[in-house]
Amino acid sequence: MLRINLASPEDILSWSYGEVTKPETINYRRLRPEKDGLFCEAIFGPSRDYQCYCGKYKGIRYRGITCDKCGVEVTRSAVRRERMGHITLAAPVAHVWYTRRVPSHLSILLDISKRNLDRVLYFAQYIVISVDEEARQRALARLGEQEKARSIALEKAAQQAIADLESQLAQEQERVAAAHAEIRAKLDAELNARTETILNAARGLQERLEGMMGRELSEPLTFTPTDTVIVATGEIVQREHYALLNTVAQDALDAVDREIREREKELLAPPDEDKEAWVTGVQEQIERIRQELQDKQEIIRQHYDAEREELLGLALKQFFNEARYRELRQKWGQVFKAGMGAEAVYEILSHLDLDALSEKLWDEVRHGRSAQRRKQATRRLRVVEALHASKHHNRPEWMILTVLPVLPPELRPMVQLDGGRFATSDLNDLYRRVINRNNRLKRLLDLGAPEVIIHNEKRMLQEAVDSLIDNSQRGKAMSRRGRRQLKSLSDMLKGKKGRFRRNLLGKRVDYSGRSVIVVGPHLKMHQCGLPKTMALGLYRPFIIQRLVAYNFATNVKAAKRLIERQRPEVWEVLEEVISDRPVLLNRAPTLHRLGIQAFEPVLIEGKAIHLHPLVCSAFNADFDGDQMAVHIPLSRKAVEESRQLMLASHNILKPADGQPIIGPSKDMCLGIYYMTMDEEPTGEPLRAFVDLDEVEMAYTLGQVELHEPILLAPATGHESPLQTTVGRALFNRIVPEALGYINRPLSKSDLNEMIAVCYRKLGSEATVQFADDVKSLGFKYATISGVTISVYDLTVPGAKEEILTQATREVTEIERQYHRGLLTEEEQYNRTIEIWSRAREDVSQAVAANLDPYGPIAVMAKSGASKGGFGPIAQLSGMRGLMADPSGRIIPLPIRSNLREGLTALEYFISTHGSRKGLADTALRTADAGYLTRRLVDTAQDVIINAMDCGTRRGLWIRQDDDIAGEKMSERLIGRVAAAPVVHPETGEVLVQRNEEIDEDKITLITEAHVTEVYVRSPMTCEMEHGCCALCYGRDLGRGGLVHVGTTVGVIAAQSIGEPGTQLTLRTFHTGGTASSGGDITSGLPRVEELLEARKTPKGEAEISDIGGIVHITREGDVAKIRVVDSQMKQEVHEIPAGWEVLVEDGDEVNLDALLARSVPAETEEETTAVQELRATAKGHIRLGNTEGEAVSGKQVLTLSHETTDEREYVMLPSARLLVAEGQKI
Repeated sequence: MLRINLASPEDILSWSYGEVTKPETINYRRLRPEKDGLFCEAIFGPSRDYQCYCGKYKGIRYRGITCDKCGVEVTRSAVRRERMGHITLAAPVAHVWYTRRVPSHLSILLDISKRNLDRVLYFAQYIVISVDEEARQRALARLGEQEKARSIALEKAAQQAIADLESQLAQEQERVAAAHAEIRAKLDAELNARTETILNAARGLQERLEGMMGRELSEPLTFTPTDTVIVATGEIVQREHYALLNTVAQDALDAVDREIREREKELLAPPDEDKEAWVTGVQEQIERIRQELQDKQEIIRQHYDAEREELLGLALKQFFNEARYRELRQKWGQVFKAGMGAEAVYEILSHLDLDALSEKLWDEVRHGRSAQRRKQATRRLRVVEALHASKHHNRPEWMILTVLPVLPPELRPMVQLDGGRFATSDLNDLYRRVINRNNRLKRLLDLGAPEVIIHNEKRMLQEAVDSLIDNSQRGKAMSRRGRRQLKSLSDMLKGKKGRFRRNLLGKRVDYSGRSVIVVGPHLKMHQCGLPKTMALGLYRPFIIQRLVAYNFATNVKAAKRLIERQRPEVWEVLEEVISDRPVLLNRAPTLHRLGIQAFEPVLIEGKAIHLHPLVCSAFNADFDGDQMAVHIPLSRKAVEESRQLMLASHNILKPADGQPIIGPSKDMCLGIYYMTMDEEPTGEPLRAFVDLDEVEMAYTLGQVELHEPILLAPATGHESPLQTTVGRALFNRIVPEALGYINRPLSKSDLNEMIAVCYRKLGSEATVQFADDVKSLGFKYATISGVTISVYDLTVPGAKEEILTQATREVTEIERQYHRGLLTEEEQYNRTIEIWSRAREDVSQAVAANLDPYGPIAVMAKSGASKGGFGPIAQLSGMRGLMADPSGRIIPLPIRSNLREGLTALEYFISTHGSRKGLADTALRTADAGYLTRRLVDTAQDVIINAMDCGTRRGLWIRQDDDIAGEKMSERLIGRVAAAPVVHPETGEVLVQRNEEIDEDKITLITEAHVTEVYVRSPMTCEMEHGCCALCYGRDLGRGGLVHVGTTVGVIAAQSIGEPGTQLTLRTFHTGGTASSGGDITSGLPRVEELLEARKTPKGEAEISDIGGIVHITREGDVAKIRVVDSQMKQEVHEIPAGWEVLVEDGDEVNLDALLARSVPAETEEETTAVQELRATAKGHIRLGNTEGEAVSGKQVLTLSHETTDEREYVMLPSARLLVAEGQKI
């Protein structure tokens, strides 16, 4: 078994014989390889057999010795085809197959996008390689401490500022208090002095009053401080005047006190205001300091949170640009490690734990909530499991190269041309670039160059290795001095011309030839015409052997000389040799088994191969310049196989469907139809003939015309004479008796049906003979007919204008209705298409009716000789009709003209518009269909018939009701083996036994018995461990019998799908009309690929409800949940036997399992019968009696009506488009 693994660096070094360090190839003066270069003899072996580089050792006797001077081992120069070298890379490099291909295995494995992976590998961004959790925790702790310290410092500073302000406030308050005390002291002194003055004045005045008591005064007594008169002039001093004095003195004291207090207020007011303003200012300052403290603390906290988030956010496989990386490295350089290029990816891969990753992904696949996440996990799991299953052979880090293998020099040769110049393999150029860049990088690393220069050099090394491995992947491919693209290692491996398909799988054989094919109507089915000169080359060794054996030549050299001179005896021997072995003819592309067949060669003049016209359809060949290859089977077994299995006369059925593939076509059909058609009756008496020989003689002698009606005596002598034509009588001479007398015009389909019947009844030999005879007769009478075609044979029917006018009127009416809003755009489009399609059919019918039924065009169409029958004729002389645009949508503007009249410019454009895409598709389609066939064969090649019977009793039901691709039940049953006896439904007679093949006769019995379903064996139910058994497979359609053990049925099935694949259209077609509600529908070849491709689910897959019912839609975010509820009323009717006791009334509602009725136990002397019960199977409503509510013939009928509810729930993805609405009944 061949296994391709990743190569480890150790493996590459074990293959290598030395390191290539220099980019030089050979010395251009001495033309010898340079030491340590790409052709170094010390590494790859000597360039001359048994001779070292310096010439010290020459000859085989020194074999195995390594020269001590030049280091070259003395051995064969052939070792230069197998010895490898290596290049030790200065920096790891990613293998382009795993990075830039789609899907990119490396990006899937690492769960990063392909774009990000590319940016890392080509030094455009950094990726986090590792995160030190302990360092992170330390950094987090340090960050917390820093935040706390900064916060405490801010708090201390704020408290100090507040304390300073409060101290200033206290000092100010003391100053103000002192000023207040001084003012009060002054005012108190003044108050005391003035109070003393008033009191002294009052006392003095009181003393005077006491001295003058009772006397009349000559002058007034005045209170001096206030100038108040106490005793007026002439007034007698009395006691009242004391009271008055006291009052006045008191008022004076009060006035002074009041005045002093007011002054005190005036003097104390400004300092108080200053104090209040100052206190307020200080308090505001303190508040501001506190607010600033809070703000600064908040900023510190936010900064801490941001730094903490940033630190916690550092994770493996995170990406940074240059600026961000430098910023983070400055902050958290000790916490994480990031890098660029393949070495960063290498480090991540080398620490990948596949076991843990596999377990995690399995968990995600099984229990993941998101469908998208599950899908992504499944993709990753495929890659992880592939590596995990072969972890001893494949490690993920081996996808990064640290050592580069160098191909042996003879596989990338350098040869000298005539002009002294050298031609070299592109690989040498690519290796040279890798070595140059690798050496430059080593030198820069040794010099300690700046990081920018190192990164650029590593990127260039990555690009050089990419180009070496796959030059088509990386952006701009490397080329030699701007000319053509260089061929890399991948280019040498991939595609049709690569190592695998061309050298390893492709067979290159001797004794083969190739030439153009021409028709060979004179050949038998098993023959082909082989040009003499070609046969001479192909059969050369066999001719030489016979020439020597028959003594025409003494030795091989003499025999070769005879052949070159083309002596007569050579041709005699050649005739004898070709009768011994057939030739194989092959036409590319070989899409199925019949693309290569064996023929008995017939020597012909000229240089073209003559091919039997009936085998053209098997090869899909025509004679417009096709070429075919000729091969000679050499061994005895090969010759035997060619004769028995591959001879064209043994391959008359198509392996895909079992239909004959040798049916006549073109001129042959025309000749047979012309021969068997009858002419218009003339009313003249018919001439009678005894037998077919007499008819042929009369026709040969010119006594009767080919289409003349005649009477033919019956073969047995009992029936009445048969009315036929001369042509039909002549045709029946070649018809086998088992087919009876054919008395009707024969078209292509009739002939094919006759060949199929002939094969069923008489086998291949008689069928081949009959087909050959049909071919000969067809060509003969096609020639005799002289059928030709003229433009004047095409007449335009008079009814055409009337049909088109009527159609135009109808389309105008539809457009009017559309503009008035009575029709939707879709309805208008569909009706327009319908009208014009009908009009075209009417015109086609008018063309057919207008044609001369015996004219050349009608004969060609009816005979099946022309492609499409009356279709092309309708286009030639009717109307071209509707055309499709490149998307496949029908253009609603028809081409009214026909090709006979000519098209207008617009009609010509419409006609070619869709056709052009068809031609472009044809080229693309062939390659795609071929690729599909190869993939199908690769999948199915293990399905081989390994036993006759696997012994299973399982099978499939083939039912009449199932309409699969429009096939009838009988068509699906032919060739199958019955898994169970097929029984007549009425008589019980066994029509087909178990394990018996259902052939055409059995089908007739089954159809006549009106059997509607048959249980058949199928490969789907076969129980063989490997392959399939013959009975489960059934008939070999290509051979016409039960399949033989050893038949490769898987390959046959793959080819049967792939071969017609080229006829399928390509790409997605917009369907137009009603089908477009579901969007664009993929059809043709892409649809076949979509259905067969197991890795991807078909696009546009619709969710279909399992049940009908009412739709309820609920939404959770973007996801829609659709619940379909189906409620139905069901009735269960129970006949209650006589003597039973009914325990419910008419109209009762009952619950599940409620007792409805029971039997009354009958007690006899021997035993008592058990009680039987009838219980409700669901909650529902009871009715007693029959449908009219009456009891039926002594038995009571009990009906339980109940509702059944079935419910289904479907979850729709956000991208799904809902085609149902809330509450809709479906």
